[in-house]
Amino acid sequence: MSNAKVLPLLEPEAVAPCCPPLTERAMSANEAEAAAKMFKALGDPVRLRLFSAVASAEGGEACVCDISDVGVSQPTVSHHLKKLKEAGLLSSERRGTWVYYRVEPSVLAAMGALLGGSAREA
Repeated sequence: MSNAKVLPLLEPEAVAPCCPPLTERAMSANEAEAAAKMFKALGDPVRLRLFSAVASAEGGEACVCDISDVGVSQPTVSHHLKKLKEAGLLSSERRGTWVYYRVEPSVLAAMGALLGGSAREA
């Protein structure tokens, strides 16, 4: 008889959009602060490449071992992944010796909502 326990699956936390679409109304100071944190994290080319690698990975997640070839050292990759996590853009899970990263669909939806909306005609 096995002593293995079946653990319940946890639903990913929903990420509320930080602010309304840019074309809807002017942002408040708090909304601008939240959006700036996200854009600052994505403002570095290495971070943007890492975020893109995770977002486009088959199965919706990527092992750090598969995305670390971005032209910088492994400690620098870890630093950039940490910054993306701190900005709320990535989540991670350790499996044995490897860490797997994922972009929750709600994060992409929140980003899309912020940048969405129709552009006003000049």
